[in-house]
Amino acid sequence: MEATEKENPTPAPGTDKLELAGRITDILRTVYDPEIPVDIYELGLIYEVKIDDEKNVEIVMTLTSPSCPVAESLPIEVEQKVNSVQGVRSAKVTLTFEPPWEKEMMSEAAQLELGFM
Repeated sequence: MEATEKENPTPAPGTDKLELAGRITDILRTVYDPEIPVDIYELGLIYEVKIDDEKNVEIVMTLTSPSCPVAESLPIEVEQKVNSVQGVRSAKVTLTFEPPWEKEMMSEAAQLELGFM
């Protein structure tokens, strides 16, 4: 495959947005902040997953702090993993700090795992 070719040029037949969103959520649960033993989805770092009609995906996410040591690498990892999901035509990560992340944004499971409950 040439470097300029897209790995997922067309969505898989029969892939609807709900099914695709589920696969995207599953892959997001495989990405971890290296300093916290909980995945970024359960940490509440994913604010929004937008899927358009052509199966282009935009992930709006944040970090635990603007000075997070993985500020450069984590969004790239998320983009690459979402791009690898069958049915995704393209993936783009938009980083935001509004609203700022707070530990209350974590799922109950994450809060239990980290001893906050």
